[in-house]
Amino acid sequence: MKGLTDRQQETLDFIEDFTTREGMAPTIYEIAERFNIKSATSFAHVRALQRKGYLTRSSKARSMTLTNTTTRPRNLSFMLSIPLLGRISAGMPLMAEENVEREIQIDPASFQGLRADGRLFALLVNGESMRDAGILDGDSIIVKQQDNANAEDIVVAMVNGDTTVKQLYFTDGKIELRPCNNEFETQFYEPSEVYIQGKVVALQRTL
Repeated sequence: MKGLTDRQQETLDFIEDFTTREGMAPTIYEIAERFNIKSATSFAHVRALQRKGYLTRSSKARSMTLTNTTTRPRNLSFMLSIPLLGRISAGMPLMAEENVEREIQIDPASFQGLRADGRLFALLVNGESMRDAGILDGDSIIVKQQDNANAEDIVVAMVNGDTTVKQLYFTDGKIELRPCNNEFETQFYEPSEVYIQGKVVALQRTL
């Protein structure tokens, strides 16, 4: 069988994962929705996979069937490798180490809309102030590096040299960093005191 482009490999992996999870093949529309592309583009990728012998498909809905899945090559680089940068406090701000402790592997298919754009990093949460947002002590948060965010976004922020994760609000000209746990107090800062390091886009939990 012929080699695949990166997007064809991603499409093939998604079809296999979807079929395993749902017990049926995805539709062309569901593939297009997963990768945020037009249905015609999704159809073209599926046709290419057919021509290269990786799947068969009839005119019926959900009729895609993978061929010889146990021996087909799988693009291991489809798993995202994200640097884990020290620890971060979800209670009182705690300085996060700037060196990479290790890298964590995540499957972007498990996170709707997550893209490998080279601006992702991970931090290990220490504390319970974001508990009601589903972020628990020991979780790894996946953060998209950016220096701005919208109200109600959960952000990683540097405050006077220390790093914390909180929900962002703007109140009376001040930056409000609000915990998602009523046992902790909201903190207010002058805009010059807060540097947004990134927006939390995903979460990985080790059970």
